Amino acid sequence: MAGKFELYKDKGGEFRFRLKASNGQTILTSEGYKSKSSAQNGIRSVQENGEDAKRFEMTTTPSGAYRFNLTAKNNQTIGQSQNYKSESARDNGIEAVGRASKGAEIVDLTE
Repeated sequence: MAGKFELYKDKGGEFRFRLKASNGQTILTSEGYKSKSSAQNGIRSVQENGEDAKRFEMTTTPSGAYRFNLTAKNNQTIGQSQNYKSESARDNGIEAVGRASKGAEIVDLTE
């Protein structure tokens, strides 16, 4: 089920996006971009790479939380997840990126 991308400008003036699942939960947050068009390219990259299991790097924080990064084919990080309490919850988050990104509405909060 498709989610939505929210494109916004952070307090530092950079463009960012977050991918929200159909239940409204944020499942992926981008890095900061200098231009709106670069952030829009990042959204397209999530849509292209979000269903490819090889594009996800799974990590653990020093405090024991589970996370993931989604990378592009050039190995540049596109976005990162929130912290999860278990590996299975993280894996569910990864699957949610693929489901939510395909056909997702893009809501531009910068205007």
